[in-house]
Amino acid sequence: MNLIEKIKNNPQLLRFGLVGGANTALDFGLLFGFKALGVPVELANIFSTGIAFIFSFFANKKYTFKTTGTNVMRELILFIIVTLVGLWVIQTAIIVIAEPPLTALFHNSGLGLFAAKLLATVASLTWNYLLYSRVVFKKSKPTS
Repeated sequence: MNLIEKIKNNPQLLRFGLVGGANTALDFGLLFGFKALGVPVELANIFSTGIAFIFSFFANKKYTFKTTGTNVMRELILFIIVTLVGLWVIQTAIIVIAEPPLTALFHNSGLGLFAAKLLATVASLTWNYLLYSRVVFKKSKPTS
């Protein structure tokens, strides 16, 4: 089964993709906006992802995973932990490692940063979906 078929057969994955797309656009826009204001790339990434994850929590809770009547504080704490590792550790590490060679490859610092951020985003989105669906917004099983 190819990726398109998997997405068609999994509405939750489709919703996650839509929320992720909106969240990623917000994150990218903020990253480049902060960078244009002279904020260092690493700090700009922390700011952009920090703001975007507030949006992401509510959109994923209500729209993607549709959890209701659960322990919101537990979800929020787990969401923060998963998101911070994915965005501030995984993304920042990938950007720091990948941006210099990509900038050299493209002979353009903007394209190098964009490509590094794109790679970092794919890695963190994969991390997030797996942990959000299996740990953070996991629906409790009914007791018999």
